Amino acid sequence: MDIRLLPQQQLKVTPKQIAANYILQLSSIELQEVIDQELVENPALDLEEVQVCPLCGGELQGRVCVRCFGTGSKPTHTPYTQEDEPLEGTNLSVRDEDDEEFDPIARAEAETTLAEYLNWNVRVLLPKRLHTVAEEIIGDLNDLGYLAVPLEEVAAAAGVSVADAERALDAVRSVEPWGLGARDTRECLLIQMDRLAELGEEVPPHARSIVADHLRELGEHKFGDVAQALRISREEVQGAWEWVKANLNPYPANAFAAGPAGDLAGQRSALRPDVLIFKNEENEFEVEVVESRRFSLRVNPVYRQLVGQLQTARASVASAAPEMNDQERQHIREYVTRAKFFIDNINQRRQTMGRITQVIVECQREFLEHGIQHLRALTRAEVGERIGMHESTVSRATAGKFVLLPSGQVVPFSLFFTASLGVKDVIKNIIDAEDRSRPFSDQEIVEKLREEHGIRLARRTVAKYREELQILPARLRKQS
Repeated sequence: MDIRLLPQQQLKVTPKQIAANYILQLSSIELQEVIDQELVENPALDLEEVQVCPLCGGELQGRVCVRCFGTGSKPTHTPYTQEDEPLEGTNLSVRDEDDEEFDPIARAEAETTLAEYLNWNVRVLLPKRLHTVAEEIIGDLNDLGYLAVPLEEVAAAAGVSVADAERALDAVRSVEPWGLGARDTRECLLIQMDRLAELGEEVPPHARSIVADHLRELGEHKFGDVAQALRISREEVQGAWEWVKANLNPYPANAFAAGPAGDLAGQRSALRPDVLIFKNEENEFEVEVVESRRFSLRVNPVYRQLVGQLQTARASVASAAPEMNDQERQHIREYVTRAKFFIDNINQRRQTMGRITQVIVECQREFLEHGIQHLRALTRAEVGERIGMHESTVSRATAGKFVLLPSGQVVPFSLFFTASLGVKDVIKNIIDAEDRSRPFSDQEIVEKLREEHGIRLARRTVAKYREELQILPARLRKQS
């Protein structure tokens, strides 16, 4: 046995690569929080305050974004390139609350819940002594906007009579969206019909009777049974059904809340895209990463000057600034290096997202031009191979992030990697073209996919896709 020194190559993940991967996988909101935290901890890092739109990152003219609220077909700023200088943008948390000028962005991001909206409106309609019971009623509304608690219990909890509780409930029901405070779907639809009638809207003659007494049969499309029970024609029943679908909403809370299932406690918010895809003057697609406009990070000028002094000769330092001890020199070097390191990671994130999106544009050009039917099968591994990155890096860069399409729609990156969306669109077209008197079963859709489109799917897969498209089964789509 002996001791020898042998050269050997070994792969090691550097601290810089770990930090870069961490920054890459953050969503735009998480990135904002990380930047804010770094600004607090690192005195050598600065953020330039530039007024930009918090949605698309475009430069604001006054307090209105021309791209988001105007008619422009492309951003008002220059497109993204990898050679761009350090990031430009602004801190999204900065808002001039004293300015009373109309601010659509501030209004779009205001934390206004349905409960707050109802409280503000109901207080105007009721005397002060009934405000408590009104708040109790609003607090007992479920996610769909229905009153989930008996009115007697509400009155007892608020310490008022049932008559007072009824008065407060009527006030809640008078506020749009109509139907709030109903006890069930039938009552919700009837309330909306009454409000429309008060406004002079023409309601089909038998619509109220059909909803009040035959709502289940109507939902199951048993138009013949309803017509026989009410001694009217089947066409009248079908006409009432079409009117109900077009004018009434069984989930009134969803008409206000933006969250899934109409979460009353949730706030209305807009999706903020991370990347823009738009057409330039030559009608070619271009890509821009919004962070290049939202965040403008730089090394603090004072620290930059001090670092320059440390790198010059000792004599010039002495003549330009007071002598610094070793601890001060270490402080300056440490925080300036940390600031540059952080800015480099942000820039690398921006460049990676830009390269990935550019490849997606090249692969999905037909989809961007003609719609979802032309969405091609694309994997993260294929994108990674085209740009020389691992599949996991592509996954980190696109997870939880959104793209603004030329059509103005904001979609998640995952849309481009979902091969089944094209199949879903074919299924939807098959169902849209069916005869409503004899709708296709899931097994018949399977056969049509195989025979007419060459797509082989199991019946349970078709059923799953149909449910994801929110399409009823054949027996409920049938119009008898």
